[in-house]
Amino acid sequence: MPTWLIRPEPIYARFLFLGVLLLVWEFASLAGLMSRFIVPPPSEIFPTISVLFSDYDLTGSFLRTFGETFAAAGLGALGGILGGWWLHHNRVAGAAYTDWMAAIAAAPLVLLFPLFLVIFGRNAATIIAMGTVASLPPVVLKTKEGLDNVRGVLVDVGRTFGLTRWQQVKMIMFPASLPTIFTGLRLGLVFALINVVGVEYLIGFGGMGLLIADLGDRFEIAGMYAAICFVILTSICFFYLTEKLETWLLSAR
Repeated sequence: MPTWLIRPEPIYARFLFLGVLLLVWEFASLAGLMSRFIVPPPSEIFPTISVLFSDYDLTGSFLRTFGETFAAAGLGALGGILGGWWLHHNRVAGAAYTDWMAAIAAAPLVLLFPLFLVIFGRNAATIIAMGTVASLPPVVLKTKEGLDNVRGVLVDVGRTFGLTRWQQVKMIMFPASLPTIFTGLRLGLVFALINVVGVEYLIGFGGMGLLIADLGDRFEIAGMYAAICFVILTSICFFYLTEKLETWLLSAR
């Protein structure tokens, strides 16, 4: 038996698992073990993606959703890094509010959409605000964690060379904590995307979330699953790209 089947590389193992999952799904749907109306087989779902491009402006919906996601994730990254630095720098605030931030990260913040709907109205501002609020906690927590775990010897070396507080932050603290901060940024991007699509679905406004809701209301189930799969696939691609960006930035430190 080939070595790659006995001990497959991680990338091969992922595709192998995905292929087996799709085959089981296809067989179960075609054999009547699952209702084809509720869960169509993959052979009906994936070809529908081309129809979404031609008949439903999938490109426009995609660009709108991911534009809102990156706007929310960007605001969340800015506020989260500043918030994480404050919790690290102010020991009293860190002890008082870190647990609160962790609790907020675990809460289903998407349920706050009626409040934001009243404040901002049924528009993109509500979607971006919800995405920003969802992306903040992981960035805050990971920024604080990264700064807290910077080795004391590095800070002592900076003091020995007479670095100012800002120089220590710029040349020692943030470069040393970048791996942990990037983990928070990736999580923030994922949380923002989940909430953006969810709020679009709930309020019937926006891009992919609205498209998924519209296809479901029309009982175009294969198209609905195709849109969901498209969001998942593009999310995986963006997560992979941010991982590569992190590797490149860390190698350039």
